[in-house]
Amino acid sequence: MVAGQRVKLLSESDPKFEQATFTPLVPSGYDLKTVLWCYEDLQQVMVSGPNLNETSIVSGGYGGTAEGIIPTSSIKGSNMHHSSSSSSMTADDMTRGVAVEKLDSMKKWGLNTYKCTKQMISERFGRGSRTVDMELEAQIEVLRDTKRKYENVLRLARALTNHFYNMVQTQQALGDTFADLSQKSPELRDEFGFNAETQKLLCKNGETLLGAVNFFVSSINTLVNKTMEDTLMTIKMYENARLEFDAYRSDLEELSLGPRDAVTMARIDAAQQQYQVHKEKYERFRSDVIIKLKFLEENKVKVMHKQLLLFHNAISAYFAGNQQQLEQTLKQFNIKLRPPGADKPSWLEEQ
Repeated sequence: MVAGQRVKLLSESDPKFEQATFTPLVPSGYDLKTVLWCYEDLQQVMVSGPNLNETSIVSGGYGGTAEGIIPTSSIKGSNMHHSSSSSSMTADDMTRGVAVEKLDSMKKWGLNTYKCTKQMISERFGRGSRTVDMELEAQIEVLRDTKRKYENVLRLARALTNHFYNMVQTQQALGDTFADLSQKSPELRDEFGFNAETQKLLCKNGETLLGAVNFFVSSINTLVNKTMEDTLMTIKMYENARLEFDAYRSDLEELSLGPRDAVTMARIDAAQQQYQVHKEKYERFRSDVIIKLKFLEENKVKVMHKQLLLFHNAISAYFAGNQQQLEQTLKQFNIKLRPPGADKPSWLEEQ
């Protein structure tokens, strides 16, 4: 069987069955036996399908001739002509309605995906036009650049926290060692004791500074990975809505340039409705993005003003050796340190 040859399906009772040819196209790479198996599976589906007495398989597709039609009543047998109970018909109608709804949804999704892909490719190759809001696009680009810079600040602050934590742990171990040597070396008891007290004081102040820096890191992380990310998600939906709007706008423009017969006018009316729907969707997301960008900027300034002041005061107090000012900084920003050994919250706190 040559790939691409067309033959026509007839009933076995037809006298021309052996001379006939089948109407469906045999795809390249498949033989006739495989195609016949596919048609047998299709017939089985039609037999088991709900209330398909009046349904026919049209082998010629849309616009095919009547001689390519196989009535399903001949496939299912004479018993399928008897009506079922009213409850069974109701269930069949519901099943058919769900199937039609799913098929309609898939059709709309496929058509929308095709139009958007076509629009995207046209824009990439410079053949299609796109809707551009210069002011809004500039604000979006500023936000993305700001997010990249804040992510770098967050990465460096986390690195500082890790290094400083290791230093505090080393100071604590060194203080314990000095204290032990002070007890075991009577001739150097005072010297080891002074150093042990110094290291313990540095360790205490270091833990206080770690509390401030951890609060700084946590706040920046919330700003970058939650607040900014939420706005960027809205921007992503806005960009998708813009692409859909331009796709349906281009479709409407193409139809408007064609002939104005009755069929084309009906398609233009349908395209006009879809254009209006996606235009409203685009404008709605555009408004959401403008509002979120405004509130994000206000929130960013407020949060960073507080966090930068905290970071500066805590670092300055620690390296100046001013324990009182360091503790006062934490009280000013309502930062509570966890006592040693309280890394995990109790089950009461988790409730």
